[in-house]
Amino acid sequence: MSNNRHTEEPQPTVVEEAVADLDLAAVRAFVVITEDRYFSEAAARLGISQQAVSKRIAKLESDLGVRLFSRTRTGADLTEDGKAFLHHARALVGIADQAREVLRGRRRSLRVDVMDTRMHSSDLIRKFHETVEDADVEVITSNGLRSARGALTRGSVDAAFARVSGTLEEDLRHVPAYLDPVHLLAARDHPLAGLREVEVERLSGTTVWMPGNVPGSEWAEYYGFLSAAFDIPLDTAGPDFGWEYFTEEIAAGERVGFVGGRLRMPWNPRTVQIPVVAPAPVYPCSLIFHRHSHHPVLARLVRYVTDNYQPFDPRRQWLPDPDRAAFTTVPARRP
Repeated sequence: MSNNRHTEEPQPTVVEEAVADLDLAAVRAFVVITEDRYFSEAAARLGISQQAVSKRIAKLESDLGVRLFSRTRTGADLTEDGKAFLHHARALVGIADQAREVLRGRRRSLRVDVMDTRMHSSDLIRKFHETVEDADVEVITSNGLRSARGALTRGSVDAAFARVSGTLEEDLRHVPAYLDPVHLLAARDHPLAGLREVEVERLSGTTVWMPGNVPGSEWAEYYGFLSAAFDIPLDTAGPDFGWEYFTEEIAAGERVGFVGGRLRMPWNPRTVQIPVVAPAPVYPCSLIFHRHSHHPVLARLVRYVTDNYQPFDPRRQWLPDPDRAAFTTVPARRP
């Protein structure tokens, strides 16, 4: 029997391209960096070393075959490929977090994000908890909208209180929560300290010290609008060591600052808070939530917030133009 296989046409070899499974930890590191902009801050938030973050991103870029970030002096900027991947990365992390939460049980507390427990949002949550039966809540603090929007998308929090700035992700919804009147904080021996109210136009040309106005934050944007509208220069020189230090510095010198009228400031006998009026600037805070969230307490919180919301009064109050439409009318209750 002859062997003629060497004369036959070679058979095509089917070689499947290797597909690298994405490392979820690396995808999560990518999402966190897009929120915090710095590898070092992302490492602190994830509880790992900066070197470990860099290795995860390097592996993710290798698995995807693209470059996701370009490093600059102002942080890590997304490349075009990074921008294209971001939506999918958030979805992957969100699905993983939601799956984990399902296994933790359906009776967990409603997790609500606030920027500071001294703010009125924390008081509002406390009153909700006291008023509504079986409304278990857990308060989580963050750095405002910048981190809250990512946490909401991932499902690590159920709702957040913050001023909405810019366009939110497609699946996020928000309703007006409250308007916090702006007060002037001054030392008792300051020339304005004897006033029961101070007209906002009287502050024209007066430099107001606000070391906590972080560039890119929603509150820095608000006070930027206020500064431009009434010619009130802002001094954002820091560092920001917290409310106690801020109050002590105001009490000790000639500087004045802006604070929320509903903010529970540390008491200091050498300072006074003076309402700003005519018109009264008010800081807008919204309740933000994910439209696909099914936590049973969330709908009750939305209803409680909308039931207690007092709409913006353009005759005596002031808001930046981008905030006016959402805060003038009472929203529908259903999330």
